[in-house]
Amino acid sequence: MTKTMRLTLTTALALALAGPALAETTWRMATKMPVDSPEGQVFAKFAELTEEYTDGELKIDVFPNEQLGKEDAVLEQLQANIIQVYAEGFGYMKKWEPALAWVAAAFAFDDYDHWQRFMTSETVTGWFDNAAEQSGVRPLGDPTQVLRGPYRVMVSNVPIESAADIAGVKLRMHENKVAIETWDHLGAEVITLPWTEVYQGISKSIVQAVNSPIALVESMRFNEVAPYITRHDEYWQSIGFMVNEQALAALDEETRAGLLKAYEEAGDYSQEVMFGVAEESIARMEEAGATFSVLDTAPLVEKMQSFYDDMAAQGELPEGFMAAVEASRASGQ
Repeated sequence: MTKTMRLTLTTALALALAGPALAETTWRMATKMPVDSPEGQVFAKFAELTEEYTDGELKIDVFPNEQLGKEDAVLEQLQANIIQVYAEGFGYMKKWEPALAWVAAAFAFDDYDHWQRFMTSETVTGWFDNAAEQSGVRPLGDPTQVLRGPYRVMVSNVPIESAADIAGVKLRMHENKVAIETWDHLGAEVITLPWTEVYQGISKSIVQAVNSPIALVESMRFNEVAPYITRHDEYWQSIGFMVNEQALAALDEETRAGLLKAYEEAGDYSQEVMFGVAEESIARMEEAGATFSVLDTAPLVEKMQSFYDDMAAQGELPEGFMAAVEASRASGQ
């Protein structure tokens, strides 16, 4: 046996003993959230399941904490296929399709199921298709699969036991015209205030209440100055796994199926993690003296109907929005 043949056989044996080959394709996934946050856990699970269900053909490297840049920079990299997945709210896609700013309209939907039917309707699917034509970016799978929040609450220093109790409450709001007009329409006294000044604003009676994802209430210590926590499901949010179409199309059918299976299971995991974290947080806050309740939001949904009718008449809503909301409601009855 020649020296060259011995080297070839030795190399082949070493490769065989080294185990499975490296992933043929590696995707970069950008996120804002830290690794140890509930959302960070979901992203890690998605990457783990993707490698498992594609038999190592696709590996996803997760870059948390905006390591790859802020929103605009990441979206540009996503379009250029430098980044293959960006996990954030679909509102960022409004730069390519303005109608997508309305996928989380306040009190437009009866419940989560109503919102989910709306999000998977032909109207909203068409909006995503329009965005994809402009950008080469679209959602991976069902856009409602991965929850954010997982729901919204009003945290106040006065009890909110019914929709009528909102009247006259001094409510902190961010600088957003539609959000301000929404809560003004619902009867609150809206006061704009930076998020980081809310705790002090409530303690000094500048405001009495703030809307927040339940997941952020305890970390912001809002319950210390506003012990009434009222679930009102102001709007539903999901974490969009925005994917580069070129990268997705380059996968073979089997690998793509494995990726989608991983996404669906990561979505199921998100429900488990998000609601579990919320329940544990509520329990701790109640033990510290907070009161948690669930508001009947039907009067708020009904009251907002005239608000959206007026906006539609003024041409301020996307074409087909109201019809899609109504059709999604009817299909669930």
